[in-house]
Amino acid sequence: MLFSSIPFLYYFLPLVILVYFLSPKFLRNSVLLLFSLGFYAWGEPKYVFLMIGTVILNYVLGLLIEKFRGRTLSKVFVVLSVVSALGALGYFKYADFFIENFVRITGIQAELLNIVLPIGISFYTFQILSYTVDVYRGQVRAQGNPITLGAYIALFPQLIAGPIVRYSDVERQLLERTHSFEKCASGIRRFILGLSKKILLANTLGELGEAFYAAGDKSVLFCWLFVFSYMLQVYFDFSGYSDMAIGLGKIFGFDFMENFRYPFCASSISDFWRRWHISLGSWFRDYVYIPMGGNRVKTPRFLLNIFTVWFLTGFWHGAEWNFIIWGLYFGVLLLAEKLLFSKYLKKTKVLCHFYVLFLVSVSFAIFSASGFGDAIHLVGGMFGSKELPLVSDSFIYNLRNYGFVLIIAALAATPLFVRLKERLDKNKTTKSVLEILEIPFLLLLLVVSTAYLVDGSFNPFLYFRF
Repeated sequence: MLFSSIPFLYYFLPLVILVYFLSPKFLRNSVLLLFSLGFYAWGEPKYVFLMIGTVILNYVLGLLIEKFRGRTLSKVFVVLSVVSALGALGYFKYADFFIENFVRITGIQAELLNIVLPIGISFYTFQILSYTVDVYRGQVRAQGNPITLGAYIALFPQLIAGPIVRYSDVERQLLERTHSFEKCASGIRRFILGLSKKILLANTLGELGEAFYAAGDKSVLFCWLFVFSYMLQVYFDFSGYSDMAIGLGKIFGFDFMENFRYPFCASSISDFWRRWHISLGSWFRDYVYIPMGGNRVKTPRFLLNIFTVWFLTGFWHGAEWNFIIWGLYFGVLLLAEKLLFSKYLKKTKVLCHFYVLFLVSVSFAIFSASGFGDAIHLVGGMFGSKELPLVSDSFIYNLRNYGFVLIIAALAATPLFVRLKERLDKNKTTKSVLEILEIPFLLLLLVVSTAYLVDGSFNPFLYFRF
């Protein structure tokens, strides 16, 4: 089931909100768990049993890890949790990748398994690991109630595409959540804004991408236009989902971490990754990079740590070589910044923004491709290979068709509108006017988004495939 679908918006969500708030507090986690399992089973009924089995296994392992803490058995059980979680992820997501590359290298024929990837497995696997590893570290207590742990792992607002919520961040909220009209209203507002990001901006920008691949007369500028639009499409698609997840969390009393902070306003590549998919970056930092020694080691080990983290970051996104290259690309850029020209980035802020946008654009060209070969062709096209002309009729046509949306999207990817509202709020009169107009504006966004959903075709979130 998709957040951006009529069944979710007008059937599932109103029903779960009604049942949740009519239920006594001691039953609310059970309500969330049952509806979350139903939400997950909507599209893939068989994988709901994988989810239930995962919850039961890690509930038991969490208790055993805590019971034997400080002894060898505790380490055995946490290793079992890590191996089982990563093993399931590896089987469903990467088995065919390894088989395909084994065939290429050895020439030995083997059939692909053609496994259907359980939606959200990359996200909830990391949530499970944060729970059992933190129990092992003594940072949280093992959860004694399987319903509560199940609600954490399967919670439908962030189950499919994050943010990656750590157990330590919501441990208290799972038992003692605060509900208020203001918090619920804030959640509804955030959800509608996220929905409109997805439907009105991301989906429209996606049409330009379809036009690019269908065009027979590509050009250098058309390649750049496509990459720019794709970069914004991914941002509004993913940040829109995160906004909806955070908004739904607020409705049910949870406070999830922010996942994006205007990444295209970054002044360096390291700053970009402090703003982009924050929950993933911080997860790799705390559960991979720092345990490996971080930057408090000698240079060879530091290089190994960096490339390991960025190899895994790329591989997490997908079982294709272009994702691995994409991750290593960022690893190289971050090393270059740290070791070679970090001091220069502090002197010319304006140039730094263009530097980041240029390098990030190249990264999205790699990211957008269906494979490593396609990535090479697209990046080459951006820099004039394949004897592409500078301009083509398709470029001019699509620039005219989507130029206005691109401008709006580019402005919306900055804090411009937020800062404008903050300035207007300083005046009591304009603040009152904005407060009066807010509800009609949000209703308009909801109505227009709904109209697009009714009239449009199935368009899932891009990060569902990760």
